[in-house]
Amino acid sequence: MLRFKRALFLYNRTAGEDDTQQKLSDTIHVFTQAIDELIVLHTASEVELQKACREYGGQVDLLIILGGDGTVHTCINSIAPLPVRPAIAILPGGTSNDFSRSLGIPQTLNEAAASLLSGSVIDTDVGQAGDDYFMNFWGTGLVTDTSENVKSNEKKRFGSISYLLSTLRTLNQTEPFYYKIRCEGTELEGEAILLFVLNGRFIGTTELPIVSLSPFDGKLDVLIVRDSSLSAFRELLTLQNPVVENEQLTQLEYIQADALEVLQPVGKKADMDGEIYEETAKKITVLPGHLKMIRVK
Repeated sequence: MLRFKRALFLYNRTAGEDDTQQKLSDTIHVFTQAIDELIVLHTASEVELQKACREYGGQVDLLIILGGDGTVHTCINSIAPLPVRPAIAILPGGTSNDFSRSLGIPQTLNEAAASLLSGSVIDTDVGQAGDDYFMNFWGTGLVTDTSENVKSNEKKRFGSISYLLSTLRTLNQTEPFYYKIRCEGTELEGEAILLFVLNGRFIGTTELPIVSLSPFDGKLDVLIVRDSSLSAFRELLTLQNPVVENEQLTQLEYIQADALEVLQPVGKKADMDGEIYEETAKKITVLPGHLKMIRVK
């Protein structure tokens, strides 16, 4: 079992959850078995969440985040710039909990808490886009349009299925855009409906069929989808085969990179871990092993 001297347990009450006390009672007692001093903070806003991360980030051995992808994204952007950073444990408390899935964390809270303490601490890559950070993905095009088209009543009623419903609505509305990126000494350009820079393995609870995709390999995975045809979907499935070369693809572009420069599109909205940013970043890099996170398997 992992042991820690001092830990901060964070939960953001504005994340849309009504069962805070039940979630806390399901998890806190598990962590008290392995932590000498456990500080529990409820934050009531994103600003409070950021402040708590920055204030305690260099003072604790472990940061436990109970929340969804948005809460995790806020915490990561507060912790990543710090010179001294705690290990991080994620308790899935949102709709998709995508990056927690990449860490092998069970999606029920009781099981997740117990599994985390029997897991291992691993150096985990972080993506950086301009001055901001992401754990799971950076994207523009269809993914941004889909996030903006999610209806709040559907998200509350149907959970992760709401992203599928939004994708189906958005496919007919998304216009191709011109892209031009420079990475690994090569320029890629053309028209696409989706540009992804990936670090995690899951999007909207669905695992991407890319065998080389990992948040522990010191690389970012760049995936460009030219259209929404069936042939593009079939090509995506071929990326399960490690010997598939980019030259064999016609509807997709796929490469791994340490960094890339986004020359086009300029001024188009971007999505990082489900949070919408008003402009695409000009430079995206990977910070290998920048954060220590608890992985279950």
